Amino acid sequence: MKVNRRVTREVKVGNVTIGGLNPVALQSMCATKTTDIEATLTQIQLLQSAGADIIRIAVDSKNDVLAVKEISQRIEANFVVDLQENYRLADEIGPYVSKFRYNPGHLFHHQKETSLEDKVKFLVDTAGKHDCALRIGVNFGSLDPNLKNEEESSEDVAIKSAFFHTELIEKLGFKRFVVSLKSSNPMSVVEINRKYAKNFPDVPLHLGVTEAGMLPDGEIKSRIAFEQLLSDGIGETIRVSLTLPDNEKDKEILIGKQIIEDVHSGRFRSVPKSLPAGLNVISCPSCSRVENKAFVELAYKVKDALQEYKKYNITVAVMGCRVNGPGETDEADLGLWCAPTFVNLKKGPELIGKFSYEEVLGKLMSEVKIISKDRMIV
Repeated sequence: MKVNRRVTREVKVGNVTIGGLNPVALQSMCATKTTDIEATLTQIQLLQSAGADIIRIAVDSKNDVLAVKEISQRIEANFVVDLQENYRLADEIGPYVSKFRYNPGHLFHHQKETSLEDKVKFLVDTAGKHDCALRIGVNFGSLDPNLKNEEESSEDVAIKSAFFHTELIEKLGFKRFVVSLKSSNPMSVVEINRKYAKNFPDVPLHLGVTEAGMLPDGEIKSRIAFEQLLSDGIGETIRVSLTLPDNEKDKEILIGKQIIEDVHSGRFRSVPKSLPAGLNVISCPSCSRVENKAFVELAYKVKDALQEYKKYNITVAVMGCRVNGPGETDEADLGLWCAPTFVNLKKGPELIGKFSYEEVLGKLMSEVKIISKDRMIV
């Protein structure tokens, strides 16, 4: 199958070029703690062996910066750093990476007296200083609170945020950036990326279904979005986000590679225009932001425990960190937002209580039983 790809500007990230007529670049993110240098090096090697073009590492402290410095001296890779909530670390980490990713929804956390425009200018100037690219990473789970209102959907707010930051960066004369618009709903991913591509045809797009969850559902959700977008020529780099044990993280790259090959060969495994009715378990990818590795085991236990509810319209979110945990669990019928020593159990935006990792599954199933009474698929 011949895919008529749109031709965007080219964005160089280390020795990989995103956009233009270059192959779709494959990305993943380390699930290990950045300061655990040996474990992180092992995972980078695993991802590189699978064919990763770009590898993302989370940095949230000066100790993380020191760890990335040592890692970059011991292995060659195209590193992109996730600045999380601390954009000010960009200047310190700049010499050791090829790209920064910032989330517009996180820029308000630090230095609240500094304007958004000044913060973005700092990132642009820092990227130029260190020969780095930028990614504007918009995520439904952590949208800019200043843009939210009751009348607009998450899709509307995400698009508004992406448009605003694109225009802001371009006004600063910076062109070396890509944009991502991510949701745990694959059809939302399709819709917002099509809208963005129509309005900014020159800007490369990083595709991802965030919190896609566990296999096989996580691959299915990713395919629903990627097959529709890639076949339209939209998407210059992709990341498959799965909840996986550390030693299986390479599956994100292998599955992404297979999806790209299938699209270009005309093999489509997903035709649905929307997710089928029934149980929907959302779980975030196992990344270095996860605050307790017990999250992964808990996610699999939740999935197994919910099998008898496959024919019920219920959405359960299992989230491993404070970054996207609050937002994604707000959108679910029931949510588990995992902290270092306990789990927040929520019903929509309402907190039911905080429970240990051992007791929360039983509490969850009690709530599922209550809400399932009128959710059976007829």
